[in-house]
Amino acid sequence: MIVLKQGQYQEIVDYARKFAPIEACGLLGGRVTGDDKIVEKVYFLTNIDNSPEHFSMDAKEQFAAVKDMRQNCWTLLGNYHSHPASPSRPSEEDKRLAFDPAASYLILSLLDTVPVLKGFKIAQGTVSEEKIKII
Repeated sequence: MIVLKQGQYQEIVDYARKFAPIEACGLLGGRVTGDDKIVEKVYFLTNIDNSPEHFSMDAKEQFAAVKDMRQNCWTLLGNYHSHPASPSRPSEEDKRLAFDPAASYLILSLLDTVPVLKGFKIAQGTVSEEKIKII
């Protein structure tokens, strides 16, 4: 299960809305406790593709985020991105580019008035939903 604070969730929603219709993206840093991935910090990164249908994270920003995680003794838990005009489910491209089976992949859909955030595990193209708890 992925554990997000309400404020972190709202920051992700606000960031995605700010850049819509471009996909917003970023990383999640935190700690693993048992089966729970507790998000300590959300890293907001630039989608260098500047596209409404796919994203690529800025490499310098990724390295800076990972460096910050290491300095805080956190783990890279996964990443998130928005789907400004489609449901909260991995696209074929999302599945193809999911290289880390241990990572959590969060997708925020802005398709409806109320945003929908879902988490996924993706291993060799197989997708399973991962529960998200917002506290």
